[in-house]
Amino acid sequence: MTNKKVLVTTDWAANHLEDEAVRFVEVDVDTESYDSGHIPGSIGWNWKTQLQDQLRRTISTKEDFETLLQESGVSEDTTIVLYGDNNNWFAAWAYWLLKYYGHEDVKILDGGRKKWIAEDRELTTDAADYGTTDYTISGEKKEYRAFRSDISDRLNDEDFGLVDVRSPDEFTGKILAPPGLNELSQRPGHIPGASNIPWSKTVNEDGTFKTEEEIKAIYEAEGITPDKDIVSYCRIGERSAHSWFVLNELLEFPSVRNYDGSWTEWGNLIDAPIEK
Repeated sequence: MTNKKVLVTTDWAANHLEDEAVRFVEVDVDTESYDSGHIPGSIGWNWKTQLQDQLRRTISTKEDFETLLQESGVSEDTTIVLYGDNNNWFAAWAYWLLKYYGHEDVKILDGGRKKWIAEDRELTTDAADYGTTDYTISGEKKEYRAFRSDISDRLNDEDFGLVDVRSPDEFTGKILAPPGLNELSQRPGHIPGASNIPWSKTVNEDGTFKTEEEIKAIYEAEGITPDKDIVSYCRIGERSAHSWFVLNELLEFPSVRNYDGSWTEWGNLIDAPIEK
């Protein structure tokens, strides 16, 4: 198993279901998965309505996210364990958000929903209900987030590493987005100089993360090394949050940011440099 500080096993999770200091949170691509059955005691966060601003295209505001944590029964010292479908795709985005807003004690269930179900572990359709807390967000870790100007100013720098975590077909411009997704850019392609390292390369068939040695080799083969200032991006920022988790948390590279504007922003900019 890789970094035990930020990952927990299904066995660990099963042994901590009644632990009042731990809060399990499910975040899925399919927002109906939670209602079909979830880990007992876990609560569900909807990435569409709760983790992003409903008016502007950006992450949930400090005030809205603070309210979500309060209503989830989370205190500043709560251990939050995130999990979800699609190999923890959106669970990693929620993890990135929590870290961005300063919650330190966050972990991901290695293998996520897929592994929990494959092991025939307990599921329930009962919605968890916890008392409201007075959680207060103390600040923002702005070093975890990148904006378009952070990238455009560094495009040709040797100590800058840009990771496009989308599929090869998106990277080459063959398609604009995975099938069925409607938040699109005007132009296909990728940001010049980016390395194409799909987020899914770091995950095993059972949904768990590969070893640190395997993951490091995947990135090093594409020139992404810890001596560089690294930015990951995808289409809307959630797959790249998964890669941010891998690089920043599992490999502990010193400078990793997630560009959540990603291709939906870059591919819509007037006169932005694009490669195909």
